[in-house]
Amino acid sequence: MATLGGGELTAMLDAWKDGDQGALDRLVALVYPELRRLARRQLARRRPGDSLESAGLANEVYRGLVRAGGVACENRAHFLALCAQVMRRVVVDYARARASTKRGGGVTRVSIEETLLPAPGRGVGLVELDEALEALGRMDPRKCRLVELRYFGGLTIDEAAKVLRVSPGTAKRDWLLAKAWLLAHLSGDA
Repeated sequence: MATLGGGELTAMLDAWKDGDQGALDRLVALVYPELRRLARRQLARRRPGDSLESAGLANEVYRGLVRAGGVACENRAHFLALCAQVMRRVVVDYARARASTKRGGGVTRVSIEETLLPAPGRGVGLVELDEALEALGRMDPRKCRLVELRYFGGLTIDEAAKVLRVSPGTAKRDWLLAKAWLLAHLSGDA
């Protein structure tokens, strides 16, 4: 992310919250390279041949932010957390549309073993992962949010802990428990 003083970032976030569309435009211009990096990382998990590209995904995140209107974000981590939520919705909606177009034959598969679950070679459908996260969210919203922040938003444990207002130790424990729960749920052992 471009170097930006904390006061300047806070001022932009506050202006956006108050309805200043120009503040969002300036903010996105500064964070766009990071949005593209997150989008490339997200799309790298997908099957070759998918037509969604990192620029398109980053642009869809921007459109989602515009549609959301002024949302209260305290800092960079909160803003990136919001971007992670929007990115999750965009990629899941894209996967659902692609699957329905191909009548279930084109379900997008993502490899999550390195970033989320310790299951070598296991690919999971993005829609299946989203449904598992929805189930986790009904049981434990904080753990679901943590997975969303880490997996879709690329936040570190420390950044996610700040967003969730918990200690890094709590975030680490939640991360381990969420991964174990998702592994059991996705493998049918839940």
